[in-house]
Amino acid sequence: MAAPTLQQSSFLLANLKADATTKPLHQRCQDLVKIIDDYPAKELHSIFPWLVESVFGSLDGIIAGWNLRLLHSRSNEYNIVMDFLNPRYGPMMKLVYKLQAEEYKYEIPVNYLPGPVKACIQEGVLPDCPLFHNKLQFPLSGLLTLNLALNPFEFFMFNFAYCLITPKVSLSKSGLFYSTDSAYFVLVDTYLKYFLPSEGSVPPSPFSDSRGSVTAPSPRSSSVSFAGYGVHSPSLLKHHIFHQPSVNADPAAQEIWRSETLLQMFVEVWLHHYSLEMYQKLQSPQVKEPFTPTEEHVLVVRLLVKHLHAFSNSLKPEQLPLEEFKRVVVQRFVQQKLYLFLQHCFSHWPLDASFRAVLETWLSYIQPWRYTGEKTNPQPDQNRTVPDKWESFVQENLLMYTKLFQVFLNRAVRTDLVNAKNALMVFRVAKVFAQPNLSEMIQKGEQLFLEPEHVLHHRQPRGYLTPSQGGSYLSSRQKVVTDMVFRVKSHVYALEGQDCQYKQMFGTELRGALNQGQLTQLISNLGSSQDDGNCKQLPDCIQGENGLILTDLGRRQIINGLRRFDIQYQGDPELQPIRSYENALLVRLLYRLSSLLNDRFGAHMNALCSRPDFLGRLGRHYLTDPDSTTRLKHSPISRRTLDGNRQPRLSLRPLASYRTILLLLLFYMFGALLSFGPVSSTLLILTGGFLYGLLMTLFGDKLKTH
Repeated sequence: MAAPTLQQSSFLLANLKADATTKPLHQRCQDLVKIIDDYPAKELHSIFPWLVESVFGSLDGIIAGWNLRLLHSRSNEYNIVMDFLNPRYGPMMKLVYKLQAEEYKYEIPVNYLPGPVKACIQEGVLPDCPLFHNKLQFPLSGLLTLNLALNPFEFFMFNFAYCLITPKVSLSKSGLFYSTDSAYFVLVDTYLKYFLPSEGSVPPSPFSDSRGSVTAPSPRSSSVSFAGYGVHSPSLLKHHIFHQPSVNADPAAQEIWRSETLLQMFVEVWLHHYSLEMYQKLQSPQVKEPFTPTEEHVLVVRLLVKHLHAFSNSLKPEQLPLEEFKRVVVQRFVQQKLYLFLQHCFSHWPLDASFRAVLETWLSYIQPWRYTGEKTNPQPDQNRTVPDKWESFVQENLLMYTKLFQVFLNRAVRTDLVNAKNALMVFRVAKVFAQPNLSEMIQKGEQLFLEPEHVLHHRQPRGYLTPSQGGSYLSSRQKVVTDMVFRVKSHVYALEGQDCQYKQMFGTELRGALNQGQLTQLISNLGSSQDDGNCKQLPDCIQGENGLILTDLGRRQIINGLRRFDIQYQGDPELQPIRSYENALLVRLLYRLSSLLNDRFGAHMNALCSRPDFLGRLGRHYLTDPDSTTRLKHSPISRRTLDGNRQPRLSLRPLASYRTILLLLLFYMFGALLSFGPVSSTLLILTGGFLYGLLMTLFGDKLKTH
């Protein structure tokens, strides 16, 4: 019976491959739904790797798949893809569970694993992550061609996670860009909410057969739950690759195995590209980077961080496997790998505004109190007091606050703070660390780490004395302090190594990181970046006797291109250069005529415009420039020059404009059609101009106010 089944599977796969090039996506999905429902697991087993590759693309990036990273909600195929890959009712997940019940395995080459994991396996050492335990396949050709045998759920999640970091050939050629409303980004959010729910429990899998259960991530007893996750102590002995741990079918682990698998796969594929030894080597400029994350990659990591905070903050007192998982999820699974990931990004990311994605990921991690789900009055970061219950989190993540802050400062002094976006990032960090009670928590954590070793050893025996044994009631507090010291020191040594040289965040070395000139420039840039419409704002000036005078701040603003004056022609309007829309001959003739009239009747014009009554206002409408006062406010022009240009005078230059000439010709032609002669048309034009000036004099101020 095996041969007919194999032939039928091959025939089914050949038909699907042919349809992939001829049928549209919605029809292919409809066919797949019928196939998944009707065919048994034995025949679906052979098409599963091809189907996963056709959806997510190949691991080498040659096959693009469905281009989930470029598929947006505006596309007609968006809803089809989202329904097909939905974790609750999607046909793809139904196929995964159908194959899971039959214990099928699918191979992944070790070469596609993250660098540190691949290096461990090739050196013959068992990786720290239990996800890769008991799954290695040993070929006869040697370790270099090792494969991992994953169950269907693991295989699906590995390809889904790897889709983010695969350098797709089609994406680079298309020139298109990603966004946070892409199908991939939304699917990540959907999978996180489904398998790591903040409310309720993980929905049970469609099968309950023990054959489909996943092995527990690591052997563990009921007394030490999750003890081995993410702890990278230098004193731990490394297990040899040929001594993989035996399977431990822990019933409690089976309840949340999908949650653990999804999280470990995301963390390993997205974050575990750097180890402590590798990061120390990367400090040498001769060493090439093994992996360079993209902005899209970092945005997805931030989504993961935010959801894990919300997930762990939804912890309930019940003794359930999911609640136990929430208690350790951030510290044991994410902390070290995210720390090295962020440290690498801080040190190697380009000095431009795209660093904002990395910065916000860091700030999201160090502020778990923002994701508690509590309905509180919204307050600015600097006014929101950090609750005392987060003191233990700050201490157990001390390097996330202190070391990364120092690395950020080193980056900030090399950044162009003239750029308002770069200055705003420094301002964001300052606002976060200025939150009341946070600096005290960080200082206390540093004091605990700097606690001398001999004091710690001297204090510990007394800490466990009870009052009946001669101790005091203060001994319980000493025990708590000892435990806190141990936690902080373990955290720092696990992330930086036993020989790390800790630099205090509030020490004297850090205070001179930004000099006075940089701080002054930063403050001025921040002020200008928060102004509305800063391009239209004037440089900083003071009013002098002859006009505006620039201050030192105003000069820096002009030099750095932050603000500018509205440069306009400030001389005699009659003498400005002849424009392309003006007739040069008419400009010169009309200038001579207007100059003659102004010289002859200048005194009368001054007398008329000086009158406070209606005639004076009417004269000023025709004989003065109403925009001269506005130009005074937006330019450092001297008052002497401006006063000379504000003298009442007749200007005939508008009549030299081709537009004016065309309008007059059209008006005279229209008058001729109505049997008006040139004299009558001229009188009508003058009358219309006089009435317009009259109305503007009467109602101009009201119109401007409105």
